[in-house]
This record gives sequence, C-alpha cells and structure tokens, in this order.
Amino acid sequence: MLDAFSKAVVTADTKTAPIGAAELAGLKTFIADGNKRLDAVNFIASNASCIVSDAVAGMICENNGLIQAGGNCYTNRRMAACLRDGEIILRYVTYALLAGDASILNDRCLNGLKETYIALGVPTQSAGRAVGIMKAAAVAFISNTASQRKMSVTEQEGACASLVSECSGYFDAVIAAIS
Repeated sequence: MLDAFSKAVVTADTKTAPIGAAELAGLKTFIADGNKRLDAVNFIASNASCIVSDAVAGMICENNGLIQAGGNCYTNRRMAACLRDGEIILRYVTYALLAGDASILNDRCLNGLKETYIALGVPTQSAGRAVGIMKAAAVAFISNTASQRKMSVTEQEGACASLVSECSGYFDAVIAAIS
C-alpha cells in the first residue's frame, strides 16, 4: 500500500526526477483535506456495525431465499460469516479512504474475492447488492445526510463531494470485483 507521499516519491523515482510542482500541490491538497478525510473514516468506522447489519438485512429483504433452508444466510454460522465479510470489506474501504489509495483494497481484499465466493456458493449478485447498500450508507455518513445519525463535522460544508466520490469509487470497485 502506498500513501499519497510514498506514491509521489515512487513516481518521481521511476522518472528519475525530483518531485515536481504538480505533485507538491497534490500533497498540499491531501494534507489540507486531512481532517475531512479523518472525519469521513470516523463516520464510517463509528457506524460500521449498523452499516453492515442494515446492508445484510436489506439484501435478505430483497431475497428471502437466503434465509430459507439451504440459503447462504440460513444458519447462524452462515449469517455470522456474511456479517464478517461485510465488515472486512467496509474496513478495507476505510483503509483506502484514509490513505487516498485503492491499492490496499485491491491487494488485500478484492484479489480473488469473486473466485472465493463462487467456490463457496455465495450468490455474487446478493453480495454485490449488500455492498451497494453499504455504499449508500457510507456516502450518507460522509455527506452528513444520514437520518438520525448526525455527528459534528470539521469544516465540511459542501467540501466533502470529492471524498464522497472517492469513497463511492472504492465501493464500485468492490461491486465490480464481485460481479
């Protein structure tokens, strides 16, 4: 995983040139947006269990066959595994959001995820739907539009659109990797 600083150094190193003005400007922006990034990660992490359980419940409401005998969420053990997987995916999305880099998500979470789900007989369409519900909830927390779950915001008035877009991109990558 490369954070924004490491990425700038590695990029400059491969070009055998010093870090340029554009890279420095990007790093200054990354630093300036640090509190907003930390707030966004805190919103998601503080509400992770609600986000994941709501996503799994929503997925099950849309496909009741998952909790019927033989369904992938039928036994307590399978339901616990589904919740665990959702929490792991959400955790890696927050890692990527904090670092401003998707490589940890791609390398540690998404690499082989679809094949694993297929081997276990997990319906990838349902898993993708649960991730979509998590995406909507995370975006609501970042943009401070989540109903009845408001938190204080560090100078984020209208300035979190780029973080919403970045976070949405990470969730979209998960959905694409599963589908």
